[in-house]
Order: sequence, then C-alpha cells, then structure tokens
Amino acid sequence: SDSSDARRGSGSSAVFVARNRFAVLDKHHQILIKDLKNEVTKKLAPPHPTTDYIFYAGTGSLLLRSEEKMTLFDIQQRKAVGELSTPLIKYVYWSNDMSYVSLIGKHAIIIGNRKLDHLCTVHETIRVKSGAWDDTGVFIYTTLNHIKYCLPNGDNGIIRTLDTPIYVTKIKGNTVYCLDREAKNKTLSIDTTEYMFKLALLQRKYDDVVRLIRDSRLCGQSIIAYLQQKGYPEVALHFVKDERTRFNLALECGNIEIALVSATSLDDKDLWHRLGVEALRQGNYNVVEMAYQRTKNFERLSFLYLITGNTDKLRKMLKIAEMRNDTMGRFQNALYLGDVDERVKILEQASVLPLAFMCAASHGLTADAEALAEQLVSKEIPVPSVLPDAKYLAPPVPIIRDGNWPLLTVTKGYFSGVAFPTDEGAPSFLAQQKLASLGDGAGGDIAGEEGAPTGAWGDDEVALPGSENADGFGLGGALASGAAAAGGEEGSGWDDDDLVIPDVAGVSGSASKGAEKYYVPPTAGVPASLHWVQRSNLAAEHVAAGSFDSAMQLLNNQVGIVNFAPLKPLFIALYLGAYGQLPSVPALPPLPTPLQRNWEEKVTTRGGGGPSGSPSVVLTLPPLVERLKLGYKAVTEGKFADALTQFTSIAQAIPLVVVDTRQEVSEVKELLGICREYITAMRLEMKRRDLAAEPNRQCELAAYFTHCNLQPMHLMLSLRSAMNCAYKISNFVTASSFCRRLLELNPKPDVATQARKVLQACDQNPRNTHQIRYDERNPFVVDVVSLLPIYKGTALVRCPLCSSASTPDSKSQLCPTCGIAALGAESTTGGIMCSPTQTRGN
Repeated sequence: SDSSDARRGSGSSAVFVARNRFAVLDKHHQILIKDLKNEVTKKLAPPHPTTDYIFYAGTGSLLLRSEEKMTLFDIQQRKAVGELSTPLIKYVYWSNDMSYVSLIGKHAIIIGNRKLDHLCTVHETIRVKSGAWDDTGVFIYTTLNHIKYCLPNGDNGIIRTLDTPIYVTKIKGNTVYCLDREAKNKTLSIDTTEYMFKLALLQRKYDDVVRLIRDSRLCGQSIIAYLQQKGYPEVALHFVKDERTRFNLALECGNIEIALVSATSLDDKDLWHRLGVEALRQGNYNVVEMAYQRTKNFERLSFLYLITGNTDKLRKMLKIAEMRNDTMGRFQNALYLGDVDERVKILEQASVLPLAFMCAASHGLTADAEALAEQLVSKEIPVPSVLPDAKYLAPPVPIIRDGNWPLLTVTKGYFSGVAFPTDEGAPSFLAQQKLASLGDGAGGDIAGEEGAPTGAWGDDEVALPGSENADGFGLGGALASGAAAAGGEEGSGWDDDDLVIPDVAGVSGSASKGAEKYYVPPTAGVPASLHWVQRSNLAAEHVAAGSFDSAMQLLNNQVGIVNFAPLKPLFIALYLGAYGQLPSVPALPPLPTPLQRNWEEKVTTRGGGGPSGSPSVVLTLPPLVERLKLGYKAVTEGKFADALTQFTSIAQAIPLVVVDTRQEVSEVKELLGICREYITAMRLEMKRRDLAAEPNRQCELAAYFTHCNLQPMHLMLSLRSAMNCAYKISNFVTASSFCRRLLELNPKPDVATQARKVLQACDQNPRNTHQIRYDERNPFVVDVVSLLPIYKGTALVRCPLCSSASTPDSKSQLCPTCGIAALGAESTTGGIMCSPTQTRGN
C-alpha cells in the first residue's frame, strides 16, 4: 500500500489475531483489538494486570507475558485457557502445524503443546540466539557457537559448531536459512541424521529407524547411551564394537548368546559371574554351569547340580573337593548326595569323632558306630547318646533333570529379525557349539594338575573350518554337491576371460615390465588422533588428539566448565606431549609420531589397522600430589596467597588428568575435595586479613575457617586464630567453644596452656557482647560467593566440578573456588571423567 495509507498508534507490542484484525497492548496494560483502519473494535482486560508483552498464538488467541508466567488467552471467550510458569521470555516460535510452541528465555528453552501444557525444559549455559521449527517437528536453535536441536520430549544435542553467530529464519530439510550479524542472508548445510533417528524412535516409526541404521553412519557413545537410556539396548548392540560394552548391553536386553560371545572373548572373572547371575535368572543353567566353571565357583556349581538333579556331576564334584583337600566342600557334596558313609568318613578324618559317631549311629551304620565308639573310649572322650527320634536327612528329588528350565514364550521385538550390514550381534558358531556341548560331559574330568580344574572348564575341542572335523559345520556336503552340480569344472562359475589392455603411451619395453615398474602408493590410513577421539570420552585424550572443540564440549557437559582460559597452557602441554618428532632426510621436516601410554598391551581394533591404544597424557596424578605438598607447606608457613595459587592450579588441572584404576579415580576425587576445602579456607583467611576495621566480620570469617576440612595441624592454627578473634571482641561463649575444640586435638603444651587460660577466663564471664552470623550447633556449608553460612535445609546450588555451594541466586555464575565451572550447571556424568574404567561395565 501507499505511504498515505499508513496508520500510527501507541502500544508496547502488537500481533495479528486474524486476517484483518490485530491486537495491541497499550501503555495501560489493556488489550485493544483493531481492524486494518486502526480503529478499535474490542477492548479486553488481560487476566494478569502485570502483563507487559503479547506474542502471536494463532487465530483468535494471544500469548501474554507477565511476571514469570506465560498465559494462553482466548480472545472470543475473554479468558485464559492455559498457563505456564517460565522465566522471562524473549521469543516465541510455533511449529508449522501450530501443535508445538517453544518459549525462549535468556538461558532456557521451554517446549509446550497447543494448550500450553509443559513438555520439557532445556537449560543452556550461554545465551540462546534464535530458533525455528523444521517440518518434522524438531526445534532447531542457535547459541553463540553451536546449532543445536531439541525434541518435544526434551532430548537435545549439538548439530554443528559455528565460527560466527547466526540467526535462524527457516529450516528446510538439511538446509538452514539464516542471517549473520551483518544482516546478510546465508545458507548452511546440517546433518539431521542424529535427531531424525531419535525422532523416529520417539514416534515409534521403526521402519525409519531401520533405514537410518542401514544408510547412515551412526556411531559414538552418545547414541549408545541414548538407546540404552530409552530402553532399546538391542538396537544399541548394532552400533557397539567394544566387547565389554556389548556384554553390558546384551545383559540388559537379556540376550544371553551375545553376552556369552563377549564373555568368552574378554575372559574376565567378573563378567563370567554377572553372566551366570543373569543366565540363572532366565533358567539357562547350561550357561550358568559354564560361568561357574570359568570362575571356579565350586560351591554354587555343586548347588546347581543338586537342584538340577545331576547326581553324576555331583559325585565328580565330591572327587574334586577331595583332591583339593577341601573338607567342607567334601562334606557339603556328600550331604547333597545323601551319602552317609562318605559323611562319616569325612568327619572321622577331620577328627570330629563325636559327630562321626552320631552320624553313623543315627543312620544305622552299626559297624562304623562300634568302631568309632571304641576310639572315643580309648581317647577318654564320652560317647554321646543317640536321639531316639532321629530321622534320615535326604536331599530333595528334583522335578526336572535334563535340559534348561522351562522358559516363557515371548514375542520377538521389532529389531530382532532385522539384518543390519554391520550387525555383529548374532552368536558365533563357536558359541553355539559350546552351548550344544554343555548338555553332556560338561562336568567331565575336572581334576588336573594340583587339583586345578581343566578339561570341561571351557576347553572342549570344537571343529573349525579346515580341520579334520570341518564337516561338523555341515558345509562339506553342501560344497561337494555344489561342485558336482557344476559338472566338475573347477572355477567355471567365475568369469576368467582375458582383459585386453591398450598400450600406454610413454612406456618402453614390454607391457609386463612397465606394469611391474609402475608404483602404486598404499592407501592412506586413519590418523591416530581420529582413533583416539572415536574410542574415548575423556576430555584429556581429545585434547591430546588435537580435537579441542570436542574436548571443551565434553568438559562443559561433564563438569560445567565455561571458562577455558586457565586451561589453555594445559591444552597445549597435553597436545605437544602426545607426539614425538622423528628426524627425516635433510631439508624435510621431522615426522610427527603418536605416543601411546598402553603400547605394551595387546589391544586390537575392529575394522582394520591403525593404533589401538590411548594417547600418552603428560598430566598424571603424582605431580599433582607433589604440588599438594607444596600447598600444605605454604599454609604452614602462612603464605596464604601462594597456597591459594597452588590449590587452584591443582583443581583446574584435575579435569584433564587421566588415571588407569578405580582406586586412582577415588584418589583424584579425594584430591579435588581437599583442594576445595583449602581454597575456601584460604579465601576466608585472606578476606579476614583485609577487614582489619571490621572485627565482627573478622570473627565470623575466622569461625567459618574452623569448619573447613583441613589437616589437623592447620585446623589447630585456625582454631587458635578464631579463639583470639572471639576473645578480643568479648564473645566469650564463642571463644570457649573454640578452646574446647582446640584442646580436643591435643596441641603443643604451650598452646594447650594458653587455651586453658582463655577457657577459664571465658567460663567466668559466659556471654557474647556482639551478635555474629555464626551458630556452631547448626550444620552449615560456606557460600563461596558471599562467604556466609548456608545452614542445613536451605536451598543451594553446587559447582558440578568442585561441589562448592552457593545460593540459587548465584546460579550460572563462575565458581569462585575452581574459577572455571558455572555454579548450578547440569552434569551429564555426575562428576569428572578421568579414567577409561569409568566407562566400562562394573
């Protein structure tokens, strides 16, 4: 239209509510419905008088923003039809079919449905820039550095990283239409495979799931963890190559066959035990027997033979116990067999003659009873009297003797019969042969060298292809018949026609000599850094591989780190320490060579070559322990600034430490806790020294200092300082409590004498002159932001890295203790990840 048709009016916000109607929120917080001539046709009062903004909500509806609340308002009915508690909302995006709405705040995304029912909330540590819904019902949004997605159920993730911030305007297929900061139109390509896969699972479109698995290269710990969390471990099995992870997934979905294959490959005692527990729960006692044999769990194996009625193998277990000189095991097996003679013999050999006599006499073994009675008399031991109502103790008769226990018939899942091109979930023929062979002879000749179990303990001979018993696979006859059907012509099924190759210009001599001299370079292998990144979810190993982006993302997700500036020198050191430089020929640069810390271990990777180990990491636990000792020394000498620097550097280095055992993981977490306590204590003491003009506040800080978990020597120094501060301001009750705590630590004689004198003076005048914010009888933690107590039962937020506490008002602020993580940030792992053992099955 012409400029002469323009209309003007006042208001804080305006949106269309129909084809020829729009709503305006005026300065009096009234909603005015106007036509295209800017004339008011209706005036409405919002349900909340604090309404300060209106958003589009489709025809005949409005979204009203008020204090921490969004309201869906129906214009025709003049009432609120939906409400949702939210932080301050800046943007509202509706899906294409108006079935979902996303409400964008500064650091939060709230997804709701058409009726404004809450579906999920996603929290971000940095500001959300923009967003849009794609055609499939997935919300795509951007932050400062990433394009991310969010499904209606709350599942979210990163699609790609950004060099510069963008503002999304439209999502179409794999293309993002956006504006940059110069307001120029741009298009970016994205990979939608991950969120389309999750959406297909959410919507139960299993055909799409199968198609994505076949056609896409989905991999990584995140997909595996997602499938496991959502109850699809059988699908996760198709992505996993690590045998330990496959074992855990197979147990979770109840697939004993795959678990057996993985347990056989790893041959770990703990895995065999877990396999036996799960197989026993399912009633597959063949696998239970194999697991007990591998773990040499003779007691459980004997009990298994008892309840399955396998008396032959029980007798063999009795012989094994005799060879192992296991008296208790012999007696237990004899009891299971109901073998009274053997029990009497065992008791006699164990020199328990009264019990042996009782057993023989009670069961009618007169000759044995008389012989034992003579021995008792000769040794001057009184002969016990036999109970007249004694009864024969016999083992129960099992109902089922052969085969596994009866199992319920269950319906196969959708993915059970689907063949995947990379599927390695089917049990090998070796595992099938082992299962079949367990039915007979599994208890075999178990006795071996020094009584050690051998033979049937998993060492059965199995016919392999190419051996004399290869026909056991059922392949020999098929191959022979196939050859006979081909008319006896060897190789007639292959096209072996000669290939006519024209002469190549510039090649002298015969063609064969030219072909022999022609150099064919080998195919380039996969770099070590890529293997390291794919195999690990430890941030330090990603840094060593040079993948700083993924390392920072892991640190952000795992422990909420947002300030990476202090970690820059550690990143550089880790990266440089993972490679060595080999000199090459003159005038050429040296060759970088990856260094592995577990190069002596025989580790194989699936799918081909490439280094299979883990990168050498220069940041380990022992140097940090030495630095801790320097921190202790600085505290003892009163150099609190130096001590604070030492403890802070240790806390900031811990997220990039790599250790090998679970015990070392516990030591790392303990070290982090020590650093947290000492950093808080040093900050309290340095703050106290800066407040010389405020004696009351000095006394408070000294009191809080005494509640930090310090070494006894340092705790005595803090109690002595707090005692002096409280006494100087005439808070004698508080000073006396510090005196008693100090004396309980058994200090030096001169310190103890001073404490007793102060305690005597305080007891003569038990009062506090000044009111301070300190209650020793009420448990509390120190707020690391305000350095005030947070008493038990009060709401608080913690740092996901160092677990320092603060009030909810400080959420998303940088933690003053570690200086790198955000207070209240969410952790996907529940703490630091510093060892490969934290990602393996228990």
